[in-house]
Amino acid sequence: MYESKFTRRFLQCASVVAFSVICAGASASADKPGEGVKITPAFPTVDEERFRGEIALAGLRELGYTVQPPKETEYATMVLAVGFGDADFTVNAWDKLHASFYQKAGGDENMIKAGDILPGVLQGYLIDKKTAEQYHIKYITDLKKPEIAKLFDTDGDGKADMTGCNPGWGCELVIEHQMKAYDLEKSIHVNQGSYFALMADTIARFKEGKPVLYYTWIPQWVAGALVEGSDVVWLEVPKTDLPGGKNDVDTTYQGKNLGFAVDKVEALVNRKFAQKNPAALKYLSLMQIPAADESAQNLKMQQGEKSLADIQRHAREWIATHQQQFDGWIEASRAAATQASN
Repeated sequence: MYESKFTRRFLQCASVVAFSVICAGASASADKPGEGVKITPAFPTVDEERFRGEIALAGLRELGYTVQPPKETEYATMVLAVGFGDADFTVNAWDKLHASFYQKAGGDENMIKAGDILPGVLQGYLIDKKTAEQYHIKYITDLKKPEIAKLFDTDGDGKADMTGCNPGWGCELVIEHQMKAYDLEKSIHVNQGSYFALMADTIARFKEGKPVLYYTWIPQWVAGALVEGSDVVWLEVPKTDLPGGKNDVDTTYQGKNLGFAVDKVEALVNRKFAQKNPAALKYLSLMQIPAADESAQNLKMQQGEKSLADIQRHAREWIATHQQQFDGWIEASRAAATQASN
């Protein structure tokens, strides 16, 4: 077939243009490997844990993912949602505290533990330092003595009143077990309800110079309001005794047996989603926030900056302060997607 110089030149130019378009598309895809993919987070209803979630969402959006409204629920349901594909990930699962939730949701078969979002999380019982020193209180079992329990009695029933954690969080199961294991049911009444409202009352009592007894975990704002070592001290347990008899875990902090496993908060990713989305998996495996940073953000919430808009602003500010680290997570996630596609 006869082909003119004009036709040949036109086809050459068209090929160059097409190649340029393809390259541009490839570049955009490498930059935004999650483009066109919807991703659904599962978060707990505890607002104080949303900060880390917003940092996760910021990175996933940067990678091109279309973030869907989070499914907000209690921890056991949150893990189930990820395990059975109703949600794609969470950054709020405790490794040891939520181990039974993880197994019930299918465990490693259904999910991947992607990374350590918050390493070195502590839990336990604390009392004010003044009362501890005055009455030589070191162990939770010291409260079996009626005269010691009465110091923390706020309702006149003779039992010590302890601020406990909310039903559904997982920690309430450990506390309930230990009250029986250490024979404390006749000595301590565990107050449950809205934890942070109860802790506000506890802090008010402390400021009035009254003895206080409470359960808490670190990181969160309570540690900034009642400072361990100067305001309050950890109570020890006589021996490790946890639900299910798994007592070989590390429960010690600074030489004290706190009775709760030294834990970490992990990202969980639905296995099927992770296999199709190496960029998201990589990002969630790299993301990590110092416990002190989350405690500081939680304290801002307690001081009034507690709306979702405030929390999102806190997340943006944290990213800006840690921009180089954040950019490194993004670049590594893009590289993981590129490697997987080759």
